[in-house]
Parts: sequence; structure tokens; C-alpha cells
Amino acid sequence: MTRIIRSLIAVMLIVTAARAADTYKLDPAHTTIGFSISHLIISEVNGRFDDVTGDVTLDKDAVTAAKATIQAKSIDTNIKKRDDHLRSPDFFDVEKFPTIVFVGEKVEKDGDKTVLTGKFTLHGVTKTSGCHSRQKARSKTRGAIAGWPLKAETTINRADYGMKPFTGVGDEVEIKITAEATKAEDKK
Repeated sequence: MTRIIRSLIAVMLIVTAARAADTYKLDPAHTTIGFSISHLIISEVNGRFDDVTGDVTLDKDAVTAAKATIQAKSIDTNIKKRDDHLRSPDFFDVEKFPTIVFVGEKVEKDGDKTVLTGKFTLHGVTKTSGCHSRQKARSKTRGAIAGWPLKAETTINRADYGMKPFTGVGDEVEIKITAEATKAEDKK
């Protein structure tokens, strides 16, 4: 009898732990992957990627896993000629490298920020990279959707990912992410 009770308690703990973690999908209408890079040392070019998908797994409002996929051809700097050039082999080479992917693997606290470290793949090169984020608690809106907002930032060196030097364009790229992830509530 004791063995049966212990087995039941173990199963209940496993079920409780499984239900504690929720997976949220990035809401493309409320997610922006923006960037800034120096141009001719005196100014900056700002842009964003318009096609981003992904998900975030939370356990007690803390990130435990994340994945985001960016369609490289969705780059937008508000100047079509520049965007077309950025899609070319001189920069992103979107025909050869259509996606940019981040898979979070480790989460640590750093004061009031969370550091999410994982594998970042750009231009066919994968490296370990991290981003600092500030996250807010989940919020419930309209009864059926639970929202989870995120702000994160990091800096990468595009040369580290095999992108060629280009006259007047810096190597350091600041990346800023604002996102909202949503999940339909369980129907009980």
C-alpha cells in the first residue's frame, strides 16, 4: 500500500510540474526585432525584421526555453534599394541563408534582468550568444488570451558570423527585441 501511495504522489508531482510550464507563441503583430548599425562612423542605420515566429516556455513566469526564427528576406530599413542590397550576397545572402535562428538553452538572473543564452545562427554560422531581458508578469486579457511581454537586447559582431566587411558599415550590431507571446487558456 505504501508503494502505491508513493507512486501516486510521484505521478501527481510529475503532472503538476508538467502543467506548471506553459508554452507561448510569439505574436507577430506585437513582436519587433530591431537593429542598429553604424554607417560611415557618423550615423546609424536602423531597421527591423518583419517576419518572426517562435515560442517561449515559462515556468512560474520565468523563461525556461525559447526559440525564434526570423525570415532574413523580411529586413526593412524603409529604403527599398538598401533593403535589396542587404538581401544580396554582400550582406545576408537570403537565397543561401533564408533564416536567422535563436534557440535559448540557459537562463540566469543578473540583478533585475534575465540573461538568456543559446545558439544563434546567422549567415550559416552558429555561435553561443546571450541577451539581457526584462520581463513582466503574464497578464490576462479578454478572458481567452494570456499575454507575456518581453524586452531584450544584445550586441553581436557581424564579422563573427562570416559576413564580409563593407566600406562604411560597422561590424557591431545592436539588437533590440520587444515581443509579446500569447497562449489560449486551457478549456476546463
